[in-house]
Amino acid sequence: MNRLDRTLASLQHNKSKALVAYLVAGDPDLKTTIELMHGFVEAGVDIIELGIPFSDPIAEGVTIQDAHDRALKKGTTFLKALQLLKEFRSTDKDTPIILMGYSNTFMANHKVLESPQAKNIDGLIIVDLPGEISHKDLGIKNDQLHSITLMSPTTKATRKKAICRNASGFIYYINVRGVTGHSTLNFKEMANNIKEIKKSSNLPVFSGFGIKTKEDALKASASADGVVIGSHLVQMIEACSNQNNYKKIYNYLRAIAKAIK
Repeated sequence: MNRLDRTLASLQHNKSKALVAYLVAGDPDLKTTIELMHGFVEAGVDIIELGIPFSDPIAEGVTIQDAHDRALKKGTTFLKALQLLKEFRSTDKDTPIILMGYSNTFMANHKVLESPQAKNIDGLIIVDLPGEISHKDLGIKNDQLHSITLMSPTTKATRKKAICRNASGFIYYINVRGVTGHSTLNFKEMANNIKEIKKSSNLPVFSGFGIKTKEDALKASASADGVVIGSHLVQMIEACSNQNNYKKIYNYLRAIAKAIK
């Protein structure tokens, strides 16, 4: 049982919804990324998704694409992101960390992900990997890492059961027919699809893509076991980095955590 298992069990026991927050490693820089991660936790975030910068992040909208570009220009690499996590873990032993990225990065670093350096990671979201395939199918032999699978409104019923069988940790339901940051949410469709997913899996189902406001999060959490905030946070990080003051972000997360718990 890793940190993600313990957190999910605690949330279920307390009948509480999860708040998951995403940011890109190295945006605006590695030192600030660590500061933001600690600030997220203090504001009530349960699980952190750390985006690994990639040159062609095909699932991302402009906001996160730009964050990937900024991080790459700062020289952020996969190994530097792992060093960042090592520093984060020096004071935070408990918050689950999920790495979110693309198959090229993880395949190129599969030996590292099998080594003791991976002890600070709790799971992988490999965005461009079909849901029926896990990181183990890519040759990453690490039983301590959960394979978080994605499912969308367009996922056919014939695939849903296979994806559910392959998933571990939680299932990430994509709210929109499009890339991250999309603004149109259909909460009725979301609720119906999550209900269908739960017929094939006992895993928690988290709702992400397009959630921006406290009201969005509250409506999404009515059917989902947790919500993921991504593009809006990344946008806020860029805006606040000019003054190097992230209090606005922490207040925003604190309000969402309070609303959905």
